Amino acid sequence: MARGGARNRSGPPPDPTSARSDARGLSFLSLPAAGFDGPAPAFPLPPRVVMRWVIEGKERWQERDAPATLAVAEREADLWAWAWRTPQAHAWAMPSESWRLHTVAMWVRTHVLCESGDATAADRGSLHRFADQIGLTPAGLKENGWAIKADDLAERREPEVLVESDDLAARRRALAGA
Repeated sequence: MARGGARNRSGPPPDPTSARSDARGLSFLSLPAAGFDGPAPAFPLPPRVVMRWVIEGKERWQERDAPATLAVAEREADLWAWAWRTPQAHAWAMPSESWRLHTVAMWVRTHVLCESGDATAADRGSLHRFADQIGLTPAGLKENGWAIKADDLAERREPEVLVESDDLAARRRALAGA
């Protein structure tokens, strides 16, 4: 059994603005708030095959569910593309961080699984651990030594005008009248 020594998340997290961090040379890698605009690498995992049960009389077996398999592949591709537009993707794209690609892909696969009804409690727990490992949570950013720098130009940009869709407006009116 392990004894003593530093452990992940033991004690207060390092503060990059403290004098002690300065003395130790600790600095966080600044990631641009605008996100990553480079190309996303190819998804490194093989396609996930979704199976369905077939029952005839007293016999049952599993068959490939082609529409569900296609839907999962499309959702994984969408989520993979989204992940590669986040600020964290700047760090993942660095040659020294190329080992993280598989972990990012496992986060995508687990996220898609957790969106389905087939997810277990263990799947949902591993989703959070993967998110920490790839820096998609505040704790994960700190553990990796990353910080998303403030968007200095955000105040100068024109504010976005939110337009409410007709469906959403109708639902709001229906709820208000109910």
